[in-house]
Amino acid sequence: MTSPRKQIILGHYVGGVNHHTLWSHPQAGSQIDFASFRHAAQAAERGKFDFFFLAEGLILRERLGRIFDQDIVGRPDTLPVLTAIAAVTEHLGLVGTLNATFNEPYELARQLATLDHLSGGRAGWNVVTSFDAFTGQNFRRGGFLDRDDRYVRAQEFVALARQLWDSWPADAIAADTTQGRFLREATVGAFGHHGRQFDVTGHFNVPRSPQGRPVVLQAGASEQGRDFAAATADAIFSPFHELGPAQEYYRDIQARVVRAGRPAGSVKLLPGGAFVLGDTAADAAERAREIARAQVSGQTAQILLEIVWNRDLSGYDPDGPLPDVDPDPTGPLVIQGRARLAQDPFETVRQWRALAAEHRYSLRELAIRVFAHAEFVGTPTQIADRLDHFVQNDGSDGFIIGSHVTPGGIDEFVDQVVPLLQERGSLRAEYTGATLRDNLAIPLAPARTTQGAVA
Repeated sequence: MTSPRKQIILGHYVGGVNHHTLWSHPQAGSQIDFASFRHAAQAAERGKFDFFFLAEGLILRERLGRIFDQDIVGRPDTLPVLTAIAAVTEHLGLVGTLNATFNEPYELARQLATLDHLSGGRAGWNVVTSFDAFTGQNFRRGGFLDRDDRYVRAQEFVALARQLWDSWPADAIAADTTQGRFLREATVGAFGHHGRQFDVTGHFNVPRSPQGRPVVLQAGASEQGRDFAAATADAIFSPFHELGPAQEYYRDIQARVVRAGRPAGSVKLLPGGAFVLGDTAADAAERAREIARAQVSGQTAQILLEIVWNRDLSGYDPDGPLPDVDPDPTGPLVIQGRARLAQDPFETVRQWRALAAEHRYSLRELAIRVFAHAEFVGTPTQIADRLDHFVQNDGSDGFIIGSHVTPGGIDEFVDQVVPLLQERGSLRAEYTGATLRDNLAIPLAPARTTQGAVA
């Protein structure tokens, strides 16, 4: 008997805070005008995507103390944008990146529950932590958490938010006009939490939302991050795009999910991916090269490599060889506000030099290969084949698709790739669920209480 095809989960990613988005493209729109967000979200809903995803930028990035514009600087606040999108869409999930280091659980839980009510059960939260004191200087707790402590706070933060969401039973509102009684019990919303990071007591004032709890997404690549995400998240951003390593990561995460006391398969894995379409494979490859060169100018290449070298590389020709000096990881940061690569910088540079020697890459060409390589390049059929093969073979449960053009870049994917996935039965033809959680097929886990430190 043939097994049913896995349904591909699709999210549309609008970044707006990095070099991947070509603000200079003739078809590019504003990064802050609501019309851009509305177009992108409605196109994703037309393609039966599961959710619309916003990244977050909390600070303008600097190079040697000065703001630089190789990135798309700035990002309007996430929650108002998602709330506005809720009014112009009907089924699309609304996922925002919101920081657990600089927010407070009661406030953020209240905002997300409100979004879930206003959208009819479509809210999602991508949990992130701060990575440096530079970003934190905008906040009263600037830079006070070490890496390990960030995860401790984030885990307790998420557990407390869920306690708040669970503090209202589904039948809490009686609305009994004959007896003049609105609430079934006077204790609804009561909570008390006394942990290492938070010590709060009170009543949560937002009734239970349509999903019960908004969907929680996280990234998890390190050992600590994998354990945290497997125990906490509903979906995880996977960093792997090659099938072999992706399958290994998939198996590893699902094993950690079970060890955390959760059902196997209850956490979905979603890599991100940019796409470039063409009438032929050769056309797509040429177009991808043109886009990558537009994304990574000589100066952008220099800055991207400075993240790893942590040296001023402005004296090196972008069209010449890689710098002949070693990284300086202990020196003052040249680039502020961008997450540094997790790898050992010396090993990373060694690998890059070997790659550049093998392919005769210049500094800029190496930067393009490492930082601007589109994951899906080909004809619509080729891209549909690869996406489907990857998901059906448990490389992931779907993808978060981004484009080099905001807001209209996603239209090509919706018009040319989505119908092919629908024809083969791997993507819904119509929405069937009432909430984001329904559409993602993620059951609501039993409520957990939080007393003292979070396990």
